[in-house]
Amino acid sequence: MITVIANLKGGSGKSTVTFNLAIWLKMKGEEVIAYDLDPQQTLKDVSRVREEDGTTPTLEVNVIDGVSVSEKLSDHSCHVLVDVGAGNMDAMKTAISAADRVIVPVQPSQPDVWATQRFLQIISDACGDDKHPELIAFINRADTHHAVRESDEAEEALEMLEKFRVIPNRLCQRTNFRRTFSEGLSIFELSEKSKSAEEFERFAQALYPSLTN
Repeated sequence: MITVIANLKGGSGKSTVTFNLAIWLKMKGEEVIAYDLDPQQTLKDVSRVREEDGTTPTLEVNVIDGVSVSEKLSDHSCHVLVDVGAGNMDAMKTAISAADRVIVPVQPSQPDVWATQRFLQIISDACGDDKHPELIAFINRADTHHAVRESDEAEEALEMLEKFRVIPNRLCQRTNFRRTFSEGLSIFELSEKSKSAEEFERFAQALYPSLTN
C-alpha cells in the first residue's frame, strides 16, 4: 500500500507523523520503505541519525532524483510511506496520483482548514478522471486543555469536506513529538508509556486495523 502524507501548509507535522508511523510498522515486523520528496529532507536526516547512532530498527528513506516518481513508488510490495509537501509540487501531484491513500495532518486553525479545502482541488487535478485515493484527515498538534475549542471546531469543519474521512484520533501538541527528530527516536522509543505514545498507538491502529494486537 502506498500511503502519502501531505499538506499544503508547512509545519503541519507530516514528517514527524511519517517517521513515527514508519517505526511503528517496523516494530510490528512489517517491511517499510519511505520516500522523502520534500526539499528539506527532514525524514532523510532523521533516518541518517538513527543509522549513525546504531539505533534499530533502521529505516530506509529514499530521495528520488532523476527517476519517475510514480514508477519508483509502485515498484514495491511492502508498506510505502511518502513524505511530501508543497515545496515540491510536481512530486506531490505525482505521488498523489500513485497513492492508495493520502493522509493529511491538519493543525487546529482556520487557515489550515482553508488550505485543506484547497488541497482537494490539487488532489482532483493530480488524479484526473482516474480512481482517487482514499483521503484521510486528522487534527495534529491539538490543544491539550479541554476548555480550548479550536481543535473541536477545526475537526467539525473538516467533517464538512465530504471527500475526506476524518478520524477522531488526534495527536496533541506535546514535547515528545518535537524530541523525536532531535534524538532520532520514535515516540515509543522515547517514552513507551507516555501520553504521546498512547495517542500515536491509537492513531496508527486506526490506519492499520489489521495490525492491531
